[in-house]
Amino acid sequence: MSKQVAYLGPQGTYAEKAAHILSKLANFQTPIFVPCNGLHSVIKSLAYKNCDAAVVPIENSVEGGVTATLDALWKFPDIFINKAIVLPIKHALISDGELSKISEVLSHPQALAQCSEWLSENLPNAIPLPTNSTSEAVNMVKGSQFRAAIGSKSLIQIEGLKELAFPINDVPGNCTRFVLLSKESNSNSPNLASFAFSLISNKPGALLKAINYIADFGFNMSKIESRPSKRELGEYIIYVDLEINNQNNIENFLELKNHLKPLCNNFVDFGNYFSENIELD
Repeated sequence: MSKQVAYLGPQGTYAEKAAHILSKLANFQTPIFVPCNGLHSVIKSLAYKNCDAAVVPIENSVEGGVTATLDALWKFPDIFINKAIVLPIKHALISDGELSKISEVLSHPQALAQCSEWLSENLPNAIPLPTNSTSEAVNMVKGSQFRAAIGSKSLIQIEGLKELAFPINDVPGNCTRFVLLSKESNSNSPNLASFAFSLISNKPGALLKAINYIADFGFNMSKIESRPSKRELGEYIIYVDLEINNQNNIENFLELKNHLKPLCNNFVDFGNYFSENIELD
């Protein structure tokens, strides 16, 4: 039976590329790709069992964690990360008009932020306008002489527009980690473990004690960041990625969780999974 895979649409986005790559790595047979309007819609589709899997961005090398994804993983503890890939991101400025006439630039907020320096130097008077996706932005600028969109070069052929500039990333090595989510955990040959927790007590040394446990078990943290709990000011959720290797196997991670949970008001395990870098043509 074909699996339905939800992703941030419409067609032509980096999320669609990631969905195809991750589905192949997961050995999905003839998957059906379902574009959704907004990250919340993608994850809710999986949470409410309207699809079998979902592909979402979780982290960018320039802008950091994708907050909508992090918040959703905390909200839906029965959703797990199965696989992850890191894709290089190279944005193009796309339009029907000429560069000198552009007064509005549309794109997903992350793409706008990743190209903010280029825009300030080359289009200082242009107004940035956020959209749900880069593909939506490109679709919205068709036929306009004063609007441009930021998106993948693949969108130029799909929508029949012009490339005004490429690449326009502020950081040449810009990349995004995309994850494949499902209702089932998958720990086959993992190299990362991800989880989040909120502490029982807000007092000196509370977070340090948790971090010391991680160090005592010999794990290397590849990421740690915080997000507001949205319950009260000053209360935060801590998100952590740990590297898993021969020295730090799954058994050690299970033991670590047993030490961390007594310190936590809530602990959510996002899963153990394999992450790899992908080069695009």
